[in-house]
Amino acid sequence: MARAQEPVLQFKITLRHIEPPIWRRIHVPLDYSCWDLHVAIQDAMGWFDCHPHLFRFTVKGKRKPLVIGLSFDDEDEEQVVPGWEVPVGNAFCQLGAAAIYEYDFGDGWQHEVVLEGLMGREKGIKYPRCLAGERACPPEDCGGVPGYQHLLEIIRDPQHEEYKHTVAWVKTKIRQNYIYRPEEFHPDLVRFDNPKRRLKNLFGPLAR
Repeated sequence: MARAQEPVLQFKITLRHIEPPIWRRIHVPLDYSCWDLHVAIQDAMGWFDCHPHLFRFTVKGKRKPLVIGLSFDDEDEEQVVPGWEVPVGNAFCQLGAAAIYEYDFGDGWQHEVVLEGLMGREKGIKYPRCLAGERACPPEDCGGVPGYQHLLEIIRDPQHEEYKHTVAWVKTKIRQNYIYRPEEFHPDLVRFDNPKRRLKNLFGPLAR
């Protein structure tokens, strides 16, 4: 009964350097870790979670940012704190707190993640949940912002010589059962995975 009264955190996630903006607003449980938030962002946006990711936090009084996430780059000089070791409430410690969430270091996607509020749970609602958003997520592996813009030019022109090939390729890079319409997003269609299961699938018996 007490759990029903626990608050949830409201975040807005906006994909940077794209206009009109692609964004999502989500509620996640207060007891989430930064790994759990990562999984929720992936699912709300529509990414496949098949590349490394990082949260970067600017720390007052320090030159280097706090970096939390998952990186497999052995040559990376940054100290990366695993997301499952950091409660999301410790990383986003006050309203308005923000981070840059990086995904797929090759394509270089950057998201602005802002803590907008601390909300009461609603009876009968399962969390996390996606409340709102605009525009479809870019297809995976499309080449970052420049590649995405070029892809849009092609699929908006059925006479383009690359149209058929590109449309067929896009179908392999978006969520199953979706028809890719760049201007559409339906928050009620978002389905959230279990972050502990996602972690176990990644590391197997080594996962916590």
